[in-house]
Amino acid sequence: MAVPKRKQSKSRSAIRRAQVMKQPVPHFTPCPRCGEPHLSHRVCAGCGYYKDRLVIQPKEEETA
Repeated sequence: MAVPKRKQSKSRSAIRRAQVMKQPVPHFTPCPRCGEPHLSHRVCAGCGYYKDRLVIQPKEEETA
């Protein structure tokens, strides 16, 4: 069984762990129906469509 010869330093562990914290920025694409930006492979919050199919009813904004 392989066993480390020396203890790994805190700095070395932190350098490795820092790579986990790097998260890519979410990529927004314009909706083909309404043009509102939304995340890829998600339902558009503006019109409620996903892949040319109505999935959720969009919320009606009251202008009063």
